[in-house]
Amino acid sequence: MRLLLSLLSFLTIHHIFGAQIPPGQLTQITSDTYATSKGPKFHLYVPRNLSKHPALVVAIHYCTGTGPAYFKNSPYGKLAEQYGFIAIYPTSPHNGTCWDLSSRKTLTHNGGSDSGDIVGMVKWLLGRYSEVDQKRVYMVGTSSGAMMVNVLAGAYPDLFAAGIAYSGVPAGCFVSQQDLVNAWNSTCAQGKAVTSPKEWATVVSSMNPGYQGPRPKMLIYHGSKDAAISPQNYEETTKQWSGVFGYDYGNGIKNAESDKYVSTTWGPNLMGMLAKDGTHDLKQLGNFDMAWFGLSAIPT
Repeated sequence: MRLLLSLLSFLTIHHIFGAQIPPGQLTQITSDTYATSKGPKFHLYVPRNLSKHPALVVAIHYCTGTGPAYFKNSPYGKLAEQYGFIAIYPTSPHNGTCWDLSSRKTLTHNGGSDSGDIVGMVKWLLGRYSEVDQKRVYMVGTSSGAMMVNVLAGAYPDLFAAGIAYSGVPAGCFVSQQDLVNAWNSTCAQGKAVTSPKEWATVVSSMNPGYQGPRPKMLIYHGSKDAAISPQNYEETTKQWSGVFGYDYGNGIKNAESDKYVSTTWGPNLMGMLAKDGTHDLKQLGNFDMAWFGLSAIPT
């Protein structure tokens, strides 16, 4: 029976994607039809255990990383096999492989640059495989990838159902006043960009003016001793999304999830997880992330 199910899964994958997408193998997509520029390449992981109507997870790497490196160093490939979802792993086109989080283009809906290209990847896949559940498109990222998750949630809220950011900054925090592409913003990184939930929410609104529809629910992780991206950015990011969702930032409900994490819940669409003595390189809590995406029950 297991052999028959595996064969049926293979035939389904082969029929949909063609022979160039072998199941259970990370495969680079060479088509440039998704890109608005000479932008990021991406790899696709289609599990052997593909669901009939699979979810889609976009997993976005850190500076110095690549899509294949993030596949190797995060749990989402193995989780794809367990839960039957498809995963996209983009690779930044820039030297140092950080993402463009600073230009006007990347911070604007349909503006192009890296955020637009990642959206292009998602739309390419959705157009190629109609069986993907378009209401279950999720994203997760680490460091620069986490910052991109926040940007995508601000600029393209209609495309994603949920986002998870590990060690990032608020959407728009890395903006370049000179409109530079892939610029570093020390003020933001050092936690000196401090403002109110209302002002941070205005930054999000400016990325997609006039948008009034649903927004992805957000889970924000950060280490309390992050020396690369100040832990103040945990406060600022959760301020931002509390402002977007209309939650009272001062009334978050704290809970010790474990001896390593303290969670704060502001409402059904926003949760923060602060790692006690955690550094910048947080280990992904894959099972908890699957629960946030609605793919599993909350682990105990």
